[in-house]
Amino acid sequence: MKRRLFLILSFAQFLIFSFSHSLVLSTSAQVPQVTWDRHSLIIDGRRVVPVMGEIHYSRLPANEWADEVRKMKEGGVTLIATYVFWNHIEEVEGQFDWSGQRNLRRFLEVCQREQLPVILRVGPFCHGEVRCGGIPDWVVESGCKLRSEDPKFLAYVEALYRQIFTQVQGLQWKDGGPVVACQFDNEFGGNGSYLMKLKEIANQIGFDLPFYTRTGWPGLRTPTPFGAMIPLYGDYADGFWDRTTKEASGNYWKAFHFTSSPTSGAIGSEQLDYSQSQSLNAQQYPYFTCELGGGMMTSYHRRVYLYPEDAYAMALVKLGSGSNLLGYYMYHGGTNPEGKLTYLNEHQRTKVTNHNDLPVKTYDFQAPLGEFGQTYPHYYSLRPLHLFMHDFGELLAPMEASFPVGQEPKKFDDTRLRWSYRAGEKGAFVFVNNYERFANLTAKRGVQFDVQGVTFPRRPITVPACTMTLFPVNLALPEGHVINYATAQPVACREGRMWFEQKTGIAAEFCIDGKVRTVKQVSTEKPFATIGGVALYLITTEDAGRLFLPASACKASETLAQLTFTKEREADGQRQITIGVQRVAEEPVDDDFDRAAVYRIALPTDSSLYAPHATLLRIDYRGDVARLYANGRLIGDNFYNGRPFLMGLWRLPADVRELELRILPLQKDMPVYFPREADTTPGECIRAVEIIQ
Repeated sequence: MKRRLFLILSFAQFLIFSFSHSLVLSTSAQVPQVTWDRHSLIIDGRRVVPVMGEIHYSRLPANEWADEVRKMKEGGVTLIATYVFWNHIEEVEGQFDWSGQRNLRRFLEVCQREQLPVILRVGPFCHGEVRCGGIPDWVVESGCKLRSEDPKFLAYVEALYRQIFTQVQGLQWKDGGPVVACQFDNEFGGNGSYLMKLKEIANQIGFDLPFYTRTGWPGLRTPTPFGAMIPLYGDYADGFWDRTTKEASGNYWKAFHFTSSPTSGAIGSEQLDYSQSQSLNAQQYPYFTCELGGGMMTSYHRRVYLYPEDAYAMALVKLGSGSNLLGYYMYHGGTNPEGKLTYLNEHQRTKVTNHNDLPVKTYDFQAPLGEFGQTYPHYYSLRPLHLFMHDFGELLAPMEASFPVGQEPKKFDDTRLRWSYRAGEKGAFVFVNNYERFANLTAKRGVQFDVQGVTFPRRPITVPACTMTLFPVNLALPEGHVINYATAQPVACREGRMWFEQKTGIAAEFCIDGKVRTVKQVSTEKPFATIGGVALYLITTEDAGRLFLPASACKASETLAQLTFTKEREADGQRQITIGVQRVAEEPVDDDFDRAAVYRIALPTDSSLYAPHATLLRIDYRGDVARLYANGRLIGDNFYNGRPFLMGLWRLPADVRELELRILPLQKDMPVYFPREADTTPGECIRAVEIIQ
């Protein structure tokens, strides 16, 4: 029998062997050992390069968790991250609520069934665009010093951690459960002793996990002991938090350049001080991310509109810059739960964490999986990169990053092709990014690469605009064969087969055992060659994005019905847009919607249209802010940015026959950033209401 091509397993694959196999989590006597070094996580001696996806369990109905976690897994996520928002579970002092969608233990059990490890982000401060950063109002008003070693505050935190532990007990990694790590607080820039005190409290209660993490931005004033908490980093393509109403503000452009720096410094730039920094390399931590922008929310004053290319380019750049854990924030959007006392969204009128005004209900985040589990284009475009990380992770992890074009980027620089490579004893991978948000980069001509003594392709090529890809160099095959190089992107390698993605505008040239050939046969069924017992396939970008997905996950969206709507009332004038404490425009309050334009939307009677997770109500409208009501109760809202207002039909109360939509009109010269895709004509209207699948 020919030996298998590579023994390369991802974090999740180590536990389940492949997407098609199921394995119950180990008993305590068989738990895989999790360690780490300066390169990567190591599972029982094997290096892994996980894909971490953020989902907030309390922002989704509990009966949707199983389907949505499975979608994340099918998208290539191998590690789940989730916040435990304090004010979601103890909004009223002493009254902990772990029921319904707040039931952390049930969510962890869902992840356990799907064989997905979990990193808990336990606060006490989380942010996450939640009211007061997740700290309950009663703690804010108690007079203690928040996020400090004040004994009164730490006593509150201890009670919180004890409650969280009741949900986690028996489900820690050492018990064969999914909880493999936890993060303390979030975006903390003070003394490291505070974070160490949180860890001490958690350990005394019973938290005993393979590793612990913290956000690596901003730098701490005083450090934590080496190894106590792995710092995790991130970058975003744009930010709702910027104080400006101009396009392409901030340092987000840096996220599209290959560099050894773990962050651009643009995360939370409205409140965080980046003057303190710590050297990632000097401390010999692995380069991990936990907040790589899978999308972006809209704040009232800044209506960011993300493109699928944004997330893919940043992920590719991070991987090509040396990162060995890509953590997306968010990977799955959600909806804020009902509060017992107040709305639970961040806004400028609270005492703390009042940096921005966010929608009351929606937290869609334009993530790969949206608020209702809908798949956006980057869900599919990211999958080939995730499959590559799964199947080539052990090979990639120890490879060091090199930057042939330097690390001094300039905004919108279009003078040279951006590329890097990661190389090691077992070959190399070249990473290419010819995309930057808003930059309109041009095609690059006369391109050849020189890596590990291999110059390729045979003749210089043109790299088209918006091309983002990676190429293999000196990739070993069985029986002594080698792929010297290929100008096609490696996607997956399983069961004696290897798939490559054909990139538009780049001929697929393969040099195998020193012989060069241009492959024109693109097929998921027929290999273009079999070398050393390994069948090689060249597939389209569309097929790469859907490789190994069940047929049910690959259906194209379609319109099922057009709904009728009537305008019941015109808007009663224009509201006065006020400027809040953070010197940006404030969102409307409940009373403002008493003067909004009112529309009635008649719902269909066909019960099949309300099947769980099946259909969405899509409202194509123009306006400032829209709110949707069912039987007089607010069920959804939307800050207009040019995209439609969506609602999952299955979430509507069974007795609802019509919906009420209230729209505040757009005004001339609003102190708000609207993207180029938005129609900012003053006034409001509904263009169409339809049901889509």
